[in-house]
Amino acid sequence: MKIALGTAQFGLVYGVANASGRVPENTSQDIISLARELNVDTLDTAAAYGTSEEVLGRAGIENFKVISKVLPGTDCIEKPASWVNRCIDRSLTNLKCDSLYGLLLHRPLDLLQSSGGELYEALVNLKRQGLVGKIGISVYGPDDLDKLTDFDFDLVQAPMNILDRRLANSGWLEKLTKQGAEVHIRSAFLQGLLLMPAVKRPEYFKPWQKLLSEYDTWVSDQQLSHLQACLGFLSEYSEINKIVVGVDTPEQMRDIVSAANTSTPRVPESIQSTDINFINPGLWRL
Repeated sequence: MKIALGTAQFGLVYGVANASGRVPENTSQDIISLARELNVDTLDTAAAYGTSEEVLGRAGIENFKVISKVLPGTDCIEKPASWVNRCIDRSLTNLKCDSLYGLLLHRPLDLLQSSGGELYEALVNLKRQGLVGKIGISVYGPDDLDKLTDFDFDLVQAPMNILDRRLANSGWLEKLTKQGAEVHIRSAFLQGLLLMPAVKRPEYFKPWQKLLSEYDTWVSDQQLSHLQACLGFLSEYSEINKIVVGVDTPEQMRDIVSAANTSTPRVPESIQSTDINFINPGLWRL
């Protein structure tokens, strides 16, 4: 099963298409139970996701591979070893578990600071102690990876979707696989934008209306749902180990797992963008 459950919305309001706010805790527990039933075996969380880790800890995460992220902060640069140790202690306490499948840096370019070697060594030490199985980074795009070639990572999380194919086009998707790194893809739906009806898309996206219309037309012509198109596109890449998706309801979880098995025709090269103001949600002005 390539689907991994992202849990940001369990701890905070997340996503441009999110109209219902943070997922209630009882619903979160239902989603986690269903994920287990559907053979979704990986949970993605972070200390920066509000109360997400605590919610997972109370729900029970036995038999899941759990990936969390080091909380960004000035201490991550100034006192990396003690900061990383505090972060792992806090995450393990919140999650009520003894070890993590993976621990990622939320701000990987911290490794380029003068204390970057010490920060990396702190992660390696956690691995030696058996507190984490894999260490890695969560990046905003292949540019980050270009800057971090001096470091070895077991796991890399990066954005990729039908409209944002930078990871594949740059050669980094293939390169990471050859290096033995596990690749987890996030932003499969561009924070829900790629699933929204055209009439509901915010005004901010008007400059890219032509591209979005071409995308909508292609999906319709292939007789696919937008969900099937997004997941089917990513599922075609053998180099991708997991696709991290967030859900608000158990019904969405079922729909996603079902759609993940869709086989999609080749998507036209014209249906993509490298405009960072469009493909990086962190830069959106909504």
